[in-house]
Amino acid sequence: MDNLAKIDIERIKLGVRFSEPVYFDDGKSMFLAARKAVKQYHLQALKQWEIRFLLSAGSEVTLPTGIHSSLPEDDDLEEL
Repeated sequence: MDNLAKIDIERIKLGVRFSEPVYFDDGKSMFLAARKAVKQYHLQALKQWEIRFLLSAGSEVTLPTGIHSSLPEDDDLEEL
């Protein structure tokens, strides 16, 4: 878990994705997997638990306009 940088909570917004996993301030417990979008329940948890910052070795992933809303999440896919 070397090279983890602090991420200010103000950067954590609905739909944001990061290139690497995002961890809680202990640097061990994962908050968000790489390339997964922040959902409303993530934001609620941060507020409820009064988290001040997160950690990640990655950077924010910028997708072309309108794409993040059309990409399915794993938990949104139907079983075949």
